[in-house]
Amino acid sequence: MSDSPFQSVSRRDALRLTAAAAATAALPGALRAQAPAFDTVRVVTGFPPGGTSDTICRRVADRLRGNYAKNAVVENRTGAGGQVAIDLMRAAPRDGSVILQTPASMLMIYPHIYRKLAYNPFEDVSPASLGCWFEFGFAVGPMVPASVRTLADFIAWCKANPAQANFGSPAAGSVPHFIGALLERASGVPIKHIAFRGTQPAILDMIGGQIAAVSGPVGEFTQHVAAGKCRLIATSAAQRSRFAPDVPTYAEQGYKDLVFREWFGFFLPGKPAPEVVTRANAALRTALAAPEVVEGLAVMGLEAASSTPEELRTMLKADYDRWGPIVKTIGFTADS
Repeated sequence: MSDSPFQSVSRRDALRLTAAAAATAALPGALRAQAPAFDTVRVVTGFPPGGTSDTICRRVADRLRGNYAKNAVVENRTGAGGQVAIDLMRAAPRDGSVILQTPASMLMIYPHIYRKLAYNPFEDVSPASLGCWFEFGFAVGPMVPASVRTLADFIAWCKANPAQANFGSPAAGSVPHFIGALLERASGVPIKHIAFRGTQPAILDMIGGQIAAVSGPVGEFTQHVAAGKCRLIATSAAQRSRFAPDVPTYAEQGYKDLVFREWFGFFLPGKPAPEVVTRANAALRTALAAPEVVEGLAVMGLEAASSTPEELRTMLKADYDRWGPIVKTIGFTADS
């Protein structure tokens, strides 16, 4: 992998954390077969139904049901680019009955762009386990001519059609937003950003011809690409995505600094008792190692992975520190 500051973690860390998911299958039976601790566990996401964040919540919730809790429900608390769901955790019970699942952006980037963020990413939530890795894609819809098949084609089209040159993302200040902003800076051609409440709403506007392009997780595009409703023209990892092997990376197309993967993590309300964290971690790691979860996430372009709470905490801090100077270079704030 590249040593670019946009890389989430090193290859060594990625391999170690991905291997953690496989190792979960070897957890002691006492950890893998728990008696339900609650009537209901709430798995909270800040994004709407149908997208990648919602998908991993529902897959994992299915595996928590009847094991970690008698029942498991997914709550889609959308708003403020994922902030509403995280803010909810400040008042949530600290007994493990409420679990947050969030993309890293809301914890590693938002503190750098919001002057008055409602939560503290290191105090109001407590790491439970990594959930998955994913990469980003850039797609164009019917507003853009069928001849546009590469980033160079898209940039040329944007230059020739400045009034229509735009892209959507799942949230202002998210990694997909910044990838588009970095593409704009590197190309020197203005491309207006339009923030949505999740990637799927952005894609629906794109395939409806209301916006030109969307930057978002690769898995969000797969069903629409297969149906011929949009075209994926770039992916963001160091190598081509196994979910879109025919699509060249940003780096292959001349944007060598646009190398990035992100992760989803599971968190508990801040400062839970150690035994609460241990129990939640064991249940999550077991769920994430289940073949049906691994396969179900792969359909959405997600690579299931788990970690210890300490590994996730270390990764979050490293990404938080890395994104500070990147955000400063881009010059974006939530008020801009």
